[in-house]
Amino acid sequence: MGTFCSVIKFENLQEVKRLCHWGPIIALGVIAICSTMAMIDSVLWYWPLHTTGGSMNFIMLINWTVMILYNYFNAMFVGPGFVPLGWKPENSQDSMYLQYCKVCQAYKAPRSHHCRKCNRCVMKMDHHCPWINNCCGYQNHASFTLFLLLAPLGCIHAAFIFVMTMYTQLYNRLSFGWNTVKIDMSAARRDPLPIIPFGLAAFAATLFALGLALGTTIAVGMLFFIQMKIILRNKTSIESWIEEKAKDRIQYYQLDEVFVFPYDMGSRWKNFKQVFTWSGVPKGDGLDWPIREGCHQYSLTIEQLKQKADKRVRSVQYKVIQDYSGTCCPLNRGIKTFFTSPCTEEPRIRLQKGEFILATRGLRYWLYGDKILDDSIKEVSFSPSGVSRIRGWFPRNCVEKCPCDAETDQAPEGEKKNR
Repeated sequence: MGTFCSVIKFENLQEVKRLCHWGPIIALGVIAICSTMAMIDSVLWYWPLHTTGGSMNFIMLINWTVMILYNYFNAMFVGPGFVPLGWKPENSQDSMYLQYCKVCQAYKAPRSHHCRKCNRCVMKMDHHCPWINNCCGYQNHASFTLFLLLAPLGCIHAAFIFVMTMYTQLYNRLSFGWNTVKIDMSAARRDPLPIIPFGLAAFAATLFALGLALGTTIAVGMLFFIQMKIILRNKTSIESWIEEKAKDRIQYYQLDEVFVFPYDMGSRWKNFKQVFTWSGVPKGDGLDWPIREGCHQYSLTIEQLKQKADKRVRSVQYKVIQDYSGTCCPLNRGIKTFFTSPCTEEPRIRLQKGEFILATRGLRYWLYGDKILDDSIKEVSFSPSGVSRIRGWFPRNCVEKCPCDAETDQAPEGEKKNR
């Protein structure tokens, strides 16, 4: 008993707070509705106590629910794993290849990134998922991906039960109405009869659960496909984006170099085993990674430093000409701005007329950048001296390009493509 209590530490109990978020509430709500309605409808459609098929069908439903919840809570509570506070490479000279995180007071280990939501540097960060209210990374990547696989499979099974239940119940009712003498034998032979009446409310609930199941199958199935695509290349979503930007940077400056992703093991099976293991424990320690031949241990981090320097050069200064309240979908900035609000949890920043913004990337009707808090403009916004930063998205029609940058041909990342 004492050993068990020592495992459950007080700080781990604080993780329960992760459930108090719109993402887990919706996700668990969908799981609860689909699972409950599928079990109720399976009793109506395929009585589980009198046939082997009915028993197997009911057991499979319970199995789907248990496996889905197991991997979901693993992804949520185990978490991605964080870079230790104050971490630095064993060889001090290697720090020149790494970025430094002022929040964690540590160097960013290879493949790690700082998450503003978790407020920590995450090992092998893929993305911050609102549905589990946690990051997907080194420790929980396998559990998260298995959840993305099992959820659509369970929903497909549930959807089949919903369709068959509605069909058989309606067929039985219509058969009885058309011929009052002839009684449907499939219902007559059932002993005992279902204790749950299939009325209008039950039909509406089943139809609603069917819509949830089909929508979840499509949405989560697409996420599973995307995750498996990058796992088989031993990448993360962030690393795929870094690789794309590396190609754009080389093409933009017409450089005589080729960027080779260093963590691709050369075969899909080897890449697959980097995430999925029989023990469920991922390989390595989340800080050091095997690399392919011909690559440097810090090939990716060196490319990140080059892209960061390039972002400083290609950033554009804007002056605020109209106030912006910082709302996600502003009604007073135009219909196009309202309906094209960036689909991301990245923050929006409040603007006041006369302020200056340093934009680093943008969409057609939105820009992303840092608010300039000092007269030294670019040097302050990107200074490593610890100056506080206020950055996020804001409507493009609230700002105008400053004359000093309007004369150049530079533009934030993504802006030229949208012209």
